[in-house]
Order: sequence, then structure tokens, then C-alpha cells
Amino acid sequence: MLILDAPTTRSLLPFDQLGPALKNAFSQGCEVPLRHNHSIEVEGTESGTMLLMPAWQTGTYLGIKTVTIFPGNTKIKLPGLYSTYMLHDACTGRPLALIDGNEITSRRTAAASALAASYLSRQDSYSLLVLGAGRVASLLPYAYRTVRPIEHVSVWDINQGQAELLVEQLRADGFHATVAQDLESNCKVADIVTAATLSTAPLVRREFLRPGTHLDLIGGFTPTMREADDCCFDGTSVFIDTNEAPMKAGDLLHPIESGVINVSDISADLTELCRGGHRGRNNSKEITVFKAVGTALEDLTAAVMAYEEYRNRGH
Repeated sequence: MLILDAPTTRSLLPFDQLGPALKNAFSQGCEVPLRHNHSIEVEGTESGTMLLMPAWQTGTYLGIKTVTIFPGNTKIKLPGLYSTYMLHDACTGRPLALIDGNEITSRRTAAASALAASYLSRQDSYSLLVLGAGRVASLLPYAYRTVRPIEHVSVWDINQGQAELLVEQLRADGFHATVAQDLESNCKVADIVTAATLSTAPLVRREFLRPGTHLDLIGGFTPTMREADDCCFDGTSVFIDTNEAPMKAGDLLHPIESGVINVSDISADLTELCRGGHRGRNNSKEITVFKAVGTALEDLTAAVMAYEEYRNRGH
């Protein structure tokens, strides 16, 4: 059984190849049971969450990702999220590889966000506002740059020091990057606003969004997590990654419960976009909203890509 560590996994999943691989996977589909979601009590701080995410393609591969999310880790200077991925042969069940799940998760999340934006953002989008400065947030500009001519990136984070570190990194890699001191004013000038936080209170408000903006919400994955207020879903075109999103994401559950939006008002999911069942953005003035909670299809795609590429290199 192969063991692919974080640097190796990272090198095997470039965004310009991972994005098309995800598009193909969403077009073809695979078996994806509902994920298991378990709360883990932690004495003296916030509860943790454990996710179990299986997926398989008949006759080829099956895999399962385990994810642990512990928000209290920030207080002890540890990452809030850890994950591992086990890839198996789908015909025999034989374990093939143990792959760094953090790299799988962060890179497929950023790549799926950019894939959605290739349908939902304006083609001339060049300014990006990133909410968050963690592992996933730090990858979003690089993923978006493979689908849109991103030149200017603003970074907002509740911890300004973290935002400053990310801005330094982005500048070194050729972006014109700045720290967003004021969230509202930076939202109002961004072509794309993407949020990758663990917030439990809305950060983006409808009045922050100008016509033509694409709002990408990828951080919240439980009913108690929020990155946008209810009004962001009023009079906008709403898209999701999978049909699990309206069942689990606070960003959708709250406006649905308050009557701002119905599930039937959701325009399409990522599968429909990739298969050509929905064209995506209709015009340059439309405000589009994409809400993602992640899917094991993405994890399996990235794991298979890493495994096959590693073998193709002669290892």
C-alpha cells in the first residue's frame, strides 16, 4: 500500500488538471452515500465534528475520507481540520493508498469552487475578495486563476495577522494583493467574493453585493454555520454543489426556514452545470450565489488522480 504524504500529494494535484478532472467526474457521476456527521464533546471548549465520507466507482476505485474539525484548536495554535483518505480497489477491496486527506480536502475544495465560478462568474472577473486566511482560503486565488484572469486579491480575516501573512505569500506569487480592512467596502468592488471560514454568524450582507458579483460560500457545512445573511438569497440566482447542501448548510437552511427562498428556487447543482443542463450565469448584471458543502465524489476524484499520477511517474 502506498503512503502519499502532504508534499507528495500536493505535487500530484495541480489546479489546471484537477479542475477538468472534477468536471469530468461530476459529468459521469459515482456512488456517494450520505456522509456520517458526528459531534465530539471536548471539555472546556467547542465541540468537535467527525465526518465519514465514502464514495466508489463500480469496477474501479472506492475510498473513504475521515475528517475531524475542532474549532477550539485555534486557541492552542493547531489547525482546525485534519483528514485522511484511504483508497481501495473497488473489485477486491484491496487497500491501494493512504493519502494525506488535508491536501485532498483543501485542493479539491478550491478546485470545485473555481469550477463553479467558471460557469457562474463573469468571464472578465479580475478582482477577488477572499474571506478567511486558512488552508483552503490560501489556495483559492491559485485555483481561480486557472479559470478567470484574476489580478487583484483582497484578503479579510478575523485575525488580521493571518491575512497579512497570506497577502505576503500572494504578492510573492505575482498577485496584486492587499489586506481588506473593511469587509463591506471590499465586497462592493470585488467581482468575486469567496468565503472559506468557520463563521457561525453572517459576514456578507446583501447590500454589500453589486450587480454582476459572484458570491461563493464554501466554509459553512453544518446548520449552525453562516457566512451570508438571508437576503443574499433574495432575488439572486442560487446554485449548489450537491443536493446535500439544502439539508446541512446553515446558509441555506435559515433563508429556507424564513421563507426567503424555497428549495425549488435553487437554479441547479454542479452536476447539471457540468453536464450542460443549465448554462449558469445569464447576464453580466446577475448576482450568482454558489453554496457548497463538499462531496465525496470530489475526494475520490482527487485521490484517484494522485494515485494514478504517482504510478505514472514510475514509482
